Amino acid sequence: MGNNKSYETLWSKGVQASKAVEDFTVGNDNILDLKIAKHDVTGSKAHIKMLSTIGLLEIEEEKVLSAALDEIYNNIIAGDFVIEDGIEDIHSQVEMLLTRKLGELGKKIHSGRSRNDQVLVDIKLFFREELLNIKDDVLKLFHKLQSLSEEHKEVLLPGYTHGQVAMPSSFGMWFGAYAETLADDMIMIRAAYDIVNQNPLGSAAGYGNSFPLDREMTTELLGFKTLNYNSIAAQMSRGKSEKAVANAIASVASTLNKLAADCCEYMCSNYGFISFPDELTTGSSIMPHKKNPDVWEIIRAKSNRLQSIPNELSMLCTNLPHGYHRDFQLLKDITFPAIEDIRKCIAMALLMLDNIRINPNILEDPKYDYLFTVERVNRLALEGVPFRDAYKQVGLEVKDGTFKKDENLSPLLHTHEGSVGNLSTEKINNKMRNNSEF
Repeated sequence: MGNNKSYETLWSKGVQASKAVEDFTVGNDNILDLKIAKHDVTGSKAHIKMLSTIGLLEIEEEKVLSAALDEIYNNIIAGDFVIEDGIEDIHSQVEMLLTRKLGELGKKIHSGRSRNDQVLVDIKLFFREELLNIKDDVLKLFHKLQSLSEEHKEVLLPGYTHGQVAMPSSFGMWFGAYAETLADDMIMIRAAYDIVNQNPLGSAAGYGNSFPLDREMTTELLGFKTLNYNSIAAQMSRGKSEKAVANAIASVASTLNKLAADCCEYMCSNYGFISFPDELTTGSSIMPHKKNPDVWEIIRAKSNRLQSIPNELSMLCTNLPHGYHRDFQLLKDITFPAIEDIRKCIAMALLMLDNIRINPNILEDPKYDYLFTVERVNRLALEGVPFRDAYKQVGLEVKDGTFKKDENLSPLLHTHEGSVGNLSTEKINNKMRNNSEF
């Protein structure tokens, strides 16, 4: 039957758990919980400060506990904190350290709360911090794209529909498009931030507490914008918070995925629109001429995986009635690595864009002459020719091979907002500024 050794946890009521059961149910918590360790201490400090105001802790006891928590916090920041073997999670480790140091006083820290609302506080504080980090990353990428858009706004680029040569575009329009799309993604990040920026502490196991807890006080101490007022609703935010964060990540990932796909295509020798230094590409084990877009391909692949995470979380939480379920423990397994991956993808996209090289002479190739058929049709229409007649005239020229592009019909002369000649860069910048105010 294998090793059936049993042991008691901090939360034991005298009945020992099978080690096999404990190992299976604890999972990766002793690793993943290191990411929320400092937030667990922050939440505990706010909790005991509140307990001292309602008479569950003496003022001196709160001071002693707070000093001990500060010591633990400093160890976490210094990288000297570990979750010991046999300790179930971060909450157990912190309380165990306090009990070892302070004896019976250490056990008082849990009064008025459950691990259910404790882990919710930790995760929400963690998500709040990470969403701000993602926000900063996205803003860096946004400004890089805007800078490239302005720098290359007069370099023309073929536009494609259905994978076929369509109409003139520009590098300014291409870079600027991804910048504005990130401004939309920022709305998703802001929405996720608003959802997690609510205090669940005091909801306990999901039905409140008989202690006269001051939830407004802990809300203020922890910097939450508001509370999850209803204790059941607070517990129902488990899963919902993760999905909100995942949807924000997936939105950014969708933008990165399409940018990466473009770059992989544009690097192809059949296009030759952009290139990168050798040290940012990889070679072939058999073909000495190859410069492979491996970085962009991995960004593309990771972004596809990240877009699947909201569905994975939805499936994990589907058909669960309200209240806490151990299923929720697996949410960390999914969301924590996703946060790391999206930040790494943004960082690598920035590195690549910092070193991108633009081909300024793409449209000199005669195969792109047909990009200008619409310019010609529109010019004829402006001169009074009915549009359908102008369309037919130019179509016949294409068919019989007599069409010639007119160098005077440059898309750089377009005037409407968002066209090649009017990129509206500052207006897009204002949009991002408004969307990122949180």
